[in-house]
Amino acid sequence: MAWDHLHDKVKHHLESIYADVSLDVSYETLATDLMNTIGIQQQTDIASPQSHHNYWDEDDIIMITYGDSVIDEGERPLVTLNKFLHRYCKNTVNNVHILPFFPYSSDDGFSVIDYSTVNEALGSWDDIEAIAADYGLMTDLVINHCSARSVWFDNFVKGEGPGSDFFFTADPSDDLSMVTRPRVSPLLRETETAHGTKHVWCTFSHDQVDFDFRNPKVLLAFIDIIKLYIDKGAKLFRLDAVAFLWKIVGTNCINLFQTHEVIRLIRTLIEHVDPSIIIITETNIPNRENLTYFGNANEAHAIYNFSLPPLLVNTLVTGDCTYLKSWMMSMPPAQNGTAYFNFIASHDGIGLRPAEGLLSDEEISELVHTMQHFGGKVSWRASDHGQQKPYEINITLFDALQGTTKGPDKYQVDRFICAHAIMLGMEGIPGIYIHSLLGTSNDYEKVANTGQNRSINRKRWDFNELEALLDSPFSQHHKVLTRISQLIRIRKAQPAFHPNATQFTLQLGNQLFGYWRQSLDRKQSIFCISNISDEEQTILLSDINLIGTDNWIDLITRDEIALSSGFLQMKPYQVLWISNQDFE
Repeated sequence: MAWDHLHDKVKHHLESIYADVSLDVSYETLATDLMNTIGIQQQTDIASPQSHHNYWDEDDIIMITYGDSVIDEGERPLVTLNKFLHRYCKNTVNNVHILPFFPYSSDDGFSVIDYSTVNEALGSWDDIEAIAADYGLMTDLVINHCSARSVWFDNFVKGEGPGSDFFFTADPSDDLSMVTRPRVSPLLRETETAHGTKHVWCTFSHDQVDFDFRNPKVLLAFIDIIKLYIDKGAKLFRLDAVAFLWKIVGTNCINLFQTHEVIRLIRTLIEHVDPSIIIITETNIPNRENLTYFGNANEAHAIYNFSLPPLLVNTLVTGDCTYLKSWMMSMPPAQNGTAYFNFIASHDGIGLRPAEGLLSDEEISELVHTMQHFGGKVSWRASDHGQQKPYEINITLFDALQGTTKGPDKYQVDRFICAHAIMLGMEGIPGIYIHSLLGTSNDYEKVANTGQNRSINRKRWDFNELEALLDSPFSQHHKVLTRISQLIRIRKAQPAFHPNATQFTLQLGNQLFGYWRQSLDRKQSIFCISNISDEEQTILLSDINLIGTDNWIDLITRDEIALSSGFLQMKPYQVLWISNQDFE
């Protein structure tokens, strides 16, 4: 009965996805094939997902890293990563997002040659499983495109074998003027094949060839890949660049209905294998469109909060939280069973598209100029009308916060910690890039070596060199790791920091950014207040409505709050987490 019900549900997804496609296989057969591929046979015990259930809590922190962000000579990088996690992240990080660890040909892993093997330069599946045994493993499903050096694309060129019909082609005479994409390279790649000249669709680069999901064999291939990753211990899936998945010539080819339905289908299949597996969509697009990937709690469990990095950096370099506050007030609370994935730095740069409509063109221009002054690079994209617009700022977060629009100053570490405290207190699941945890500066040498702007934020640390710096109390790396780790440990103990706990934005002027969190059981309140300016600020306790019958404490300094004083002085970039309960 359960199998039949699920089969009908899968079939319904397929009818929606392929309504305008002529298939040579029935929906019945395709639904059965998909279920068999992910391991759901008629005699199998089928998991029963609970609707609107939160498979996360305040304890969850995700560290984002490459498999070789830390290396030790003579040791497989994935083994070194595991060593780093156990030595420096044991009581703070409980999930790790290892960026694509497969054989690849470009884009630091996001041009996958073989989805089924681990890059030998990093290690093996055994090494991945060893990490997955102690940490929730988040893995990338690079679902929009693969490498032009893959066997699948070789077979496309040959015109035979698996992959020969996996890739999306168009005609140069087609109207492609509306296509939205994050690159300025030509969209179509001319390729000579056994069946003549083809023009292959490349959303990103000509080494990254886009799949044609109108062919259900592509969908089946990816369900097979998902099954493999689940078997190897994956607990979170990041659907990379998924907004571009379905293409229809004559449209903008982004966020199409069929793309959403494919995600819903993947969700349906995965949650009937293991309901606790979390799907996160990586859709670097304007905020309103990004929110649609929640569906009705039946699509992504979590979405990247892409607007947060540019807004928070803008706030801290201008000393004005007006835009950040307006955005936070406009964000709908994530319903149970969904969550925001908050991050302020990643392996990519600071995306500017998600700031469109939130920051003015003048604000974005000033932000770009300030980041260039701090050593950052700028990557460009073609807009809907063919103009070039800044797509992202490439810079480490540590260097992005070295000063204000007035220039560098002495508050770099404090400003950097302030940024993380704001993120760690917010509604949602926090993700911290390894180079933020370590306070890494811009890697100009790597940019020179690769010619890629994004390399500025992708340093490869030698383990022994890093260990020496982390053991030195005077290094920026020691200071940053110590202070962020302290904030994480405090966060993990507070029920009011549950990703779905109530959040309310406070009105404290433009130099103080504040919000209120309340635990799901309504017993704990935390007032999170940050001085986002380079000057001392005074906060009136009457402005935050502390209940007089409770005792209040700052969870960070452990100081009791004397209500009788009527006000608090806040140093530049100081953060207060004022709570009526202390669970540390």
